[in-house]
Amino acid sequence: MKKLLPALLALLGLAGGLVAGQILRPAPEAPPEAVEEDYATDPAADRAEGEEKAENFEYVKLDNQFVVPVMGEGRVAAMVVMSISLEVVQGHANDVHSRAPKLRDGFLRVLFEHERAGGFSGNFTDTRMLDDLRGRLVQVARGILGEVVHDVLVTDILRQDL
Repeated sequence: MKKLLPALLALLGLAGGLVAGQILRPAPEAPPEAVEEDYATDPAADRAEGEEKAENFEYVKLDNQFVVPVMGEGRVAAMVVMSISLEVVQGHANDVHSRAPKLRDGFLRVLFEHERAGGFSGNFTDTRMLDDLRGRLVQVARGILGEVVHDVLVTDILRQDL
């Protein structure tokens, strides 16, 4: 009986661990949305249309990088460094440079909010996370510069744990 009790306790512990593992298992991630391609269109025509659209825009790199502290347990746990460029209507690069301080202020507010929401923790380069961030940056840029802003491009992003 003395030899049987430890074996039973071990089996009971193993069964309990398996049940707990099944209950606490994270939900599976949804598969990425399927990309539907229209094979009836002419790829050369698509390229020509894309080139025509690209000619209407110019890219303006903001002079300095954006540095965002990532807080953890009451202290700075990491630093995120980002370079951002704006895609604007041709001929409006000077508008971007003349309003750069206001753009930086607005962008930093969005980046700090993104950090407080946990946006720079875990898999911070996830497409959905970055698309959300870009969308909010576009809103800020359009609020400052108007509809001349077509898109915000994150050209570099780096996270350094401290």
